[in-house]
Amino acid sequence: MEKVSAVIIVYNEEKNLRECLETVQWADEIVVVDSHSQDRTVEIAREFTGKIFQKEYKGHIDKKRFAVSKAAHDWVFSIDADERVTPELTQEIRRVLAQGAGEVVGYDMPRMTRHLGRWIRHGEWYPDRVTRLFRRSRMRYEGTEPHDRVILQGPHGHLNGMLLHYNYRDFAHQIQTLQAYSDVAAKALFAEGRRAGFRNLFLRPPFKFLKCYILKRGFLDGWPGFIIAVTSAFYVLAKYAKLYEMQLSQKRKKG
Repeated sequence: MEKVSAVIIVYNEEKNLRECLETVQWADEIVVVDSHSQDRTVEIAREFTGKIFQKEYKGHIDKKRFAVSKAAHDWVFSIDADERVTPELTQEIRRVLAQGAGEVVGYDMPRMTRHLGRWIRHGEWYPDRVTRLFRRSRMRYEGTEPHDRVILQGPHGHLNGMLLHYNYRDFAHQIQTLQAYSDVAAKALFAEGRRAGFRNLFLRPPFKFLKCYILKRGFLDGWPGFIIAVTSAFYVLAKYAKLYEMQLSQKRKKG
């Protein structure tokens, strides 16, 4: 069987970390990259691995790249603290690595999120396939903060085992995260020279709602599906509204 490194980036994740790491103990090593957490994150990590690194936070994608660089093995499984690997996915990964992947350099897998008391099975949140198993020598991270995207340099395969996602504790946590992520996203767009105009402010938010709720059938998830569609649209509005504020501030400084 080819060896694999499980890598995870963390910051103040004492509430999630143990349950997460318990589901990747099948890996040949576990690599944890922290950014000077103020809680028991590092203490919990030490129960599972000695490979713990501190990295000053310079962005989500930068931290992901650093974590992968610290892996001892070419095959890497990347997981977030709020995710759990199911037994079915574990068996599938072990089977792939035992049989040999051939020309395939990475695999995606479905991710299912639990929110507002139920598993979300429709809308943009499901099946939410994410590439988490890959050869580090044949991939790179791209994307716009705070969302990373794995680019594979070769054929990719598909796994069917589920990755479980517990991204929000409750609705208040969802709004808090939305605020933080929209801040980061707006700053990244501003740095790229992007601008908030009519299309982004007026058209993108309602289209996001229609896509999540109607086109992707989010309505089948009941009230949670409606709330997710509304907050997804609000995230888009918040991101571009904050970008618009940055543009105004820039104009005032120039004026």
